Amino acid sequence: MIGWVGAGLAAAAAVGAEVAARRRRRRADLDRVGWVDWPTVQMLAMLGAAIAAALAIAGVG
Repeated sequence: MIGWVGAGLAAAAAVGAEVAARRRRRRADLDRVGWVDWPTVQMLAMLGAAIAAALAIAGVG
């Protein structure tokens, strides 16, 4: 049960990172940069979701 919750939370974080990356790409002031690398956050969140789902399928989590 906890594995599926973790997978869902990580997938939600990946979606949130994509929304933030899209907002950064479409910003009006190009000189105003951020400090978070959203594509990396998204990749790590998707990896975490995949691992949590695999553990939940295996019955570990």
